[in-house]
Amino acid sequence: MGSAVPGGARGSDAGKAEAARESGGVGVASDETQDELVVRDPISAPDADGRPRRATRRFPLFTRDTARPEGGGRAAPRDAPAPARQWPVLTVLAVVGLGLLLTALDQFRYGTLLIGLALLAGAVLRWLLPDVGMLAVRSRFTDIATYGVLGAAIVLLAMMVQPHPWLEIPFLKDTLHFTVSSS
Repeated sequence: MGSAVPGGARGSDAGKAEAARESGGVGVASDETQDELVVRDPISAPDADGRPRRATRRFPLFTRDTARPEGGGRAAPRDAPAPARQWPVLTVLAVVGLGLLLTALDQFRYGTLLIGLALLAGAVLRWLLPDVGMLAVRSRFTDIATYGVLGAAIVLLAMMVQPHPWLEIPFLKDTLHFTVSSS
């Protein structure tokens, strides 16, 4: 990090090298006769115009932005309308919306069951499809685990809701009575 000398050739080269270093790790050599670019970072390499570009998918040492999650590409071609490009997340959201509507219309069990099934469908879509658009939030494993665990928990709770539960787990009733007993 040299200081720029006003009006001097060395100062202008130092300023160019400093500006290039800030813009992505590619700079010019300090010798005025040498016009080659010096690659300071193994991740970025200059393109034909001399601007740095990413050569690999590896993160740089100091990340400046967030990478798109794997599978976060469009689910349809670029020239398709927006809803067609994001059909996986729109499908999951539509089923969740229908579940919320059923819940609002006093069909609690069916509505919450539909919400849980929508999350499970999201996990299956994330697992099977290579590109799911905005349904990809984190890594594939984390998304599948999150959608799957939350969906399974909501489905199980919807099946155990009172009155007349569809699913009874005996040790839960005993545990509840043990923790709430008055003696």
